[in-house]
Amino acid sequence: MEIKTIETHPFEDQNPGTSGLRKKVKTFQQPNYLENFVQSIFDSLDDIVDQKLVLGGDGRYFNRQAIQTIIKIAAANGFSELIIGQGGLLSTPAASNLIRKYKAYGGLVLSASHNPGGPDEDFGIKYNVGNGGPAPEKYTQAFYRRSKEIASYKIAEIPDIDLDTVGNQKFGTLTISILDPVNDYAELMQTIFDFDLLKQSIGSGYITLKFDAMHAITGPYAKTILEDMLGAKPGSVINAVPLEDFGGGHPDPNLAHAEELAEAMFGPNAPTFGAASDGDGDRNMIMGSQIFVTPSDSLAILAANASLIPGYAKGISGVARSMPTSQAVDRVAAQLNLPCFETPTGWKFFGNLLDAGKITLCGEESFGTGSDHVREKDGLWAVLFWLNLIARKRQSVADIVTEHWQRFGRDIYARHDYEAVATDIADGIVASLREQLPALPGKAFGDYIVEYADEFAYTDPIDGSVSKNQGIRIGFENGSRIVFRLSGTGTVGATLRIYLERYEPDSNLHDQDAQSALAPLIELAEQFCEIKKRTGRNGPTVIT
Repeated sequence: MEIKTIETHPFEDQNPGTSGLRKKVKTFQQPNYLENFVQSIFDSLDDIVDQKLVLGGDGRYFNRQAIQTIIKIAAANGFSELIIGQGGLLSTPAASNLIRKYKAYGGLVLSASHNPGGPDEDFGIKYNVGNGGPAPEKYTQAFYRRSKEIASYKIAEIPDIDLDTVGNQKFGTLTISILDPVNDYAELMQTIFDFDLLKQSIGSGYITLKFDAMHAITGPYAKTILEDMLGAKPGSVINAVPLEDFGGGHPDPNLAHAEELAEAMFGPNAPTFGAASDGDGDRNMIMGSQIFVTPSDSLAILAANASLIPGYAKGISGVARSMPTSQAVDRVAAQLNLPCFETPTGWKFFGNLLDAGKITLCGEESFGTGSDHVREKDGLWAVLFWLNLIARKRQSVADIVTEHWQRFGRDIYARHDYEAVATDIADGIVASLREQLPALPGKAFGDYIVEYADEFAYTDPIDGSVSKNQGIRIGFENGSRIVFRLSGTGTVGATLRIYLERYEPDSNLHDQDAQSALAPLIELAEQFCEIKKRTGRNGPTVIT
């Protein structure tokens, strides 16, 4: 095949965030923009000639066109085999599994996760390394450095590939393998969970369920596993067909955006179990009849009950959570005498701990949980874990949560997001918070006495790398916390996230409404950061 070298010029804005490079579709559609970034990735990697690369995405707008371009650049740069999901589709955890199963050099995942899709919305691309996990910072920094100096890219002159037919295609020394995107992932799930028990529990009617795929990537996975393999009634998976614009919705699995599911689960005759996943399939929302389970509680409950699941029957080696995630899992780890790690936000920080065997389960408050079966968070895995628990414990979701709180206490928790804040205002808020930190310890604010106030930094216990400026923490002597953090996953302005947590050991007080119980902390948070005052807003964009 003929290979062309195309002259180009650098773009200054190709700095990957915690989950790759995310921009508006129109930004990626600029001449040479996608090509530059992909070539910058390949230029920054060692020994890629004759290697395998996994490629796929969440099906959002521009996914298919981007894959065709990437195939040609990968061919020109010497990859010998490309493993691609049929139709260009792969959930993020499924891509991680393929990298690991087929011992690929790495993979490119095309997604902007839970961000909206469509011609005027978001697109993203991230590189996953050979362990199946997101590229660590040393890689993403190298990609960015290269993107600022790139002068040309290589591209093979081959026709567009048939992405829709399973099988192999050859172009010179290059093999392109189109795989069913679900098969390998479904096989993996069968090695972890008790599918026979689940089939019996669903078939008998003990478990009824509703899963909202939000017109995103998990539709085909959930239809195959939940309906075809486990016998859930047809229609149990709603919004099951992946659409380029996610049906005009926002594929973020929370109570605000998965409104249809929430109405069903809080309505009359609610199913036993409800769940939703996001754009690329790595997040999950867990619900039962008349109850929403916070992601922080979900992680703690999975850790406390892991030995009931076949894949974890021998026990787990440890747990980890992102810093803003509630301390609920810490309490489980303390009682079970397990190591517990606190990391910055971003799944890549769990990778070293998982590879070193230090942890088995990990999670983030942003609706992400996972384990050592892949190196990404995994939405459908969490759904199957919960279904397996319900079937094994013979309890409702509400009873499982209540029992957990009675044993470990409840961390009453909420996250308030202020989205699309002007960058200068957001930066000013953070600067002001930093200035306040030294004087806060020892100060009393009503019943809340500040025990510590700092900016979180993390030293990786495996490779010694240091990550600074990972969020501002204000902790109180009664165990409560307020955390402030600017999110790196949006494409417009900045998102300020405020995390509020109060520990309640008294089981008589576990049934409180979270926003009411957290009202004093919500007032304190505004006193510290003045987000309403500085932006003129009445309240957060989203509360979870």
